[in-house]
Amino acid sequence: MDAVPLAGSERSALPNAQVLGPADPAERLEVSVIVRRRDDEGLRRRVAKLAAGDRSDGILTRQQFASQHGADPNDFVALRAFALAHALVVVQESAPRRTMVLSGTVSQFNAAFGLQLQRWSHDGGTYRGHTGAIALPAEFDGIIEAVLGLDNRPQAKPHFRIRRATGHVRSIAKTAPPVSYTPIEVASLYEFPTGDGAGQCVALIELGGGYRPADLATYFKGLGLSAPEITAQSVDHGQNAPTGDPNGPDGEVMLDIEVVGAIAPKTRIVAYFAPNTDAGFLDAVTTAVHDSVHNSSVISISWGGAESTWTAQAMTAMDEAFQAAASLGITVCVASGDNGSSGGVTVGGDHVDFPASSPHALACGGTSLRTNQTAILSEVVWNDGASGGASGGGLSTFFVAPAWQGDDSARHSDGEVVPLTQRGVPDVAGNADPETGYNVRIDGSDTVIGGTSAVAPLWAALIARINQARTHSAVGFLNPQLYQSASALRDITQGNNGDFEATPGWDACTGLGSPIGALLAPKL
Repeated sequence: MDAVPLAGSERSALPNAQVLGPADPAERLEVSVIVRRRDDEGLRRRVAKLAAGDRSDGILTRQQFASQHGADPNDFVALRAFALAHALVVVQESAPRRTMVLSGTVSQFNAAFGLQLQRWSHDGGTYRGHTGAIALPAEFDGIIEAVLGLDNRPQAKPHFRIRRATGHVRSIAKTAPPVSYTPIEVASLYEFPTGDGAGQCVALIELGGGYRPADLATYFKGLGLSAPEITAQSVDHGQNAPTGDPNGPDGEVMLDIEVVGAIAPKTRIVAYFAPNTDAGFLDAVTTAVHDSVHNSSVISISWGGAESTWTAQAMTAMDEAFQAAASLGITVCVASGDNGSSGGVTVGGDHVDFPASSPHALACGGTSLRTNQTAILSEVVWNDGASGGASGGGLSTFFVAPAWQGDDSARHSDGEVVPLTQRGVPDVAGNADPETGYNVRIDGSDTVIGGTSAVAPLWAALIARINQARTHSAVGFLNPQLYQSASALRDITQGNNGDFEATPGWDACTGLGSPIGALLAPKL
């Protein structure tokens, strides 16, 4: 049977990884296969109009999306026949998500996709993976868009930083002592509109860790609030599974819940727990987008990794999931990363984080916020240096600049001005410095935490409040409106994130700036 390579599926080994040998041929795994969407051109036209600020086509319901842009039933019929021919079991299929999950052994998947899966060791442990491209039967060329989960290396990292116990040298000299705020205080400083998020649902994407209800009850009681309504949703066998390590993924899960729950306490929160793989990450997002039971209007994502660590097929599939979210009136807030302009990569120049670099996500960068407890005194780019973290930002190497970024440019620290021909990150910002961080509770301990992981749920809670006050649809894909409403954001003009400088207007450190909620709400 003729075979063709699946475009964008090429993998290389992790840095310094060593082959241990072939993967166990009897090992069972599950793989997510994503097929093309119906009327792709029609959806792209709809999303392009939204990107131009034109909402005349309205917002689709989830049922309308499934019937107009879900998987073609005939594609699923052909895929089931392919699975049967290779003794693979169909364990799940979703037409709106265009996803069929197949189960089988390493040996069966090797034969089905022309691979030799191997075991690799690397600095963080071991993983099952492949090099080169996945092979498809020629008749599936153009039908299957992605095959994810064959390679189970960790795909993303949480973007939070726990405050250090002792002081350290800062790249931006500051003499003021560390301070901290509750999420409620940060919302007040940013002049969030009144509201408690009643009637709204915020989805949190979590790739590990978990929360303990007793911790949340204690935390919210300390704020004078009842704990919000929280649902843990399993995706690809992921579970709410606290590790007991506040420096691990529990810190991410608790931070997300506590920021959203403090600012919008009547909002329903659904945490989608999935494995930390490309398949798990995408499946969690598409499940949240198309969940017609919980119907979230905002998705908050505080996990990511440099674009260079992703395959093109995975980035394309995730961006298409965000396009679906835009057509459904869902806002997707994503942390821009905590490794400054390097993206945590030591070779190949500057790197931006994905999925923050998707043009259909609201990329959230970080600042250092100083106040007199009632008003903001200063706000600069968060930058604690290479070891302490800094606001992620820069220019994508994968996505071109969207039209709504207009004639913006990025200024390098050496003074060079670079026009935005590629997608610029971030779009907006908020308090992220651990030394001006958030009071939270993780695994039985009260601590102070920062990172752009705090900024994504901060913006998600702001949007939940704004949505609450709207009489019609949610604000949804708001990037085009934001870039026309720069006066409703506090422009950050001091500091750098490594290779990029803060400047008046948009910059590759803090985007358009931090929110002035009272001005922003009416503009949306």
